[in-house]
Amino acid sequence: MKHLKLAFVFTFLLAYNFGYSWGTTGHRVVAQIAQNHLTAKAKRHLKKLLGDEPMAYWANWPDFIKSDTTGVWKSTSAWHYINIDKQNNFQDFEAAIKSQKGPNLYTQIPILEAQIKDPNTAIKDKRIALYFLIHLVGDLAQPMHTGRYEDLGGNRIKLKFFGQDTNLHALWDSKLIDFTQYSYTEFARVLDVKSPDEVKQIQDGTLEDWLYDSHLQANRIYANSEAGKSYAYDYDYKFEALLERQLLYGGLRLAKVLNDIL
Repeated sequence: MKHLKLAFVFTFLLAYNFGYSWGTTGHRVVAQIAQNHLTAKAKRHLKKLLGDEPMAYWANWPDFIKSDTTGVWKSTSAWHYINIDKQNNFQDFEAAIKSQKGPNLYTQIPILEAQIKDPNTAIKDKRIALYFLIHLVGDLAQPMHTGRYEDLGGNRIKLKFFGQDTNLHALWDSKLIDFTQYSYTEFARVLDVKSPDEVKQIQDGTLEDWLYDSHLQANRIYANSEAGKSYAYDYDYKFEALLERQLLYGGLRLAKVLNDIL
């Protein structure tokens, strides 16, 4: 655990609870789509780390350990998001994320990639780094994980969905996905239908590009989500395509990351 513990840095942001990203179904959808697009070489390396268990089995582990009472994993909570004020162009966005202090979604993904690639990293540490990487690339695609600090990525924006009290973050984590009533394998199957050229186009770009893309979608969500309002079919109709896009993009981009490092 030495490599991971060296990266565990406390930050004042940990005082807040930022919720779970995509919920269990969403993270499994991302993991399943990614597994569909792994190269033969990546699959061989993945088998050495995960055995016969699919990535979807471990996709939610970094959220589940938030319930650990020993405090061992407490500092990893900040890895799941990067809160940032609204940015209107890529240059300002890139400067803003690079100026933030402490561990966050932007800083930790490259660290995990390096740990997995490093031949000196112990197998057990590579395995844990892989669990986190599978999860965090999924987080990257959940727009509210690039939301604003003032409302904690939508956690403070209270509203109703089909009459039930919720908040904007939780709505995007799980409630919109649960509304579809797909299992994660069904959802992955209906989304993963792009041509090879389309897949390549989605996978192009840098980590900064992908984060900015997610941030732009968060800006759109903020502009069309009103605190205190009660939503139902109208909200699903407005955002169904975006929800599906983000899940698909998360899966395809996770495959790109894993194919590059495994």
